[in-house]
Amino acid sequence: MHIEPGVVDGAKIVLSYATAAASFGVTGKLALDAIRKDGVGALALRAAIATALVFSFFEILPHHPVGVSEVHLILGSTLFLLFGAGPAAIGLALGLLIQGVFFAPFDLPQYGMNVTILLVPLFALNLLAKRVIPEKTAYVDLKYSQALALSVSYQGGIVAWVAFWALYGHGFGAENLSNIASFGLAYMSVILLEPLVDLGVLAGAKAVRQLQRTAIVQPRVYQSA
Repeated sequence: MHIEPGVVDGAKIVLSYATAAASFGVTGKLALDAIRKDGVGALALRAAIATALVFSFFEILPHHPVGVSEVHLILGSTLFLLFGAGPAAIGLALGLLIQGVFFAPFDLPQYGMNVTILLVPLFALNLLAKRVIPEKTAYVDLKYSQALALSVSYQGGIVAWVAFWALYGHGFGAENLSNIASFGLAYMSVILLEPLVDLGVLAGAKAVRQLQRTAIVQPRVYQSA
């Protein structure tokens, strides 16, 4: 989902600073909510684990350039389910930043766009989860249809934001539209895999009940709201 150098440049890139700032503002609110609910220590631990996972997703998992961007397996819904919206958002932002600073400095000018692409769909997923998952349902008891809805929300949001930046930068030319369509089709294939990963990870958590007595995962993994 990386926006490549040159897709948006010049004065247009200023918009990405605004969208990133707004995204950080929402992240801050979610972090405060997590602190009020579980404490600073739990937030810090979960955010650190999420950051390490996001960094490994970018650097270790396969990723391929397609159309206007690259296809990554980000597992945003997995991070959300395990750690909560606040820690997941911090992990996505910091993992992307660390990857850029140490391994892809040429991506840093695009950081505002890329972090917006990662975070805004997470915020939408957070709202959707409250609608599709009943309060009495612990996350370890999710159905495939519920995990699929979360994955469609997150991955669809990523595709929509990549398309926005590509159109904002290069307009509605036939070649640009074709590249956007190629990326979208390739990226949405992640939807076939991510719900299975979510359910597999949650099944593992269900089998390891000892995690319930730690601050590693959010309480909702094992408990109803």
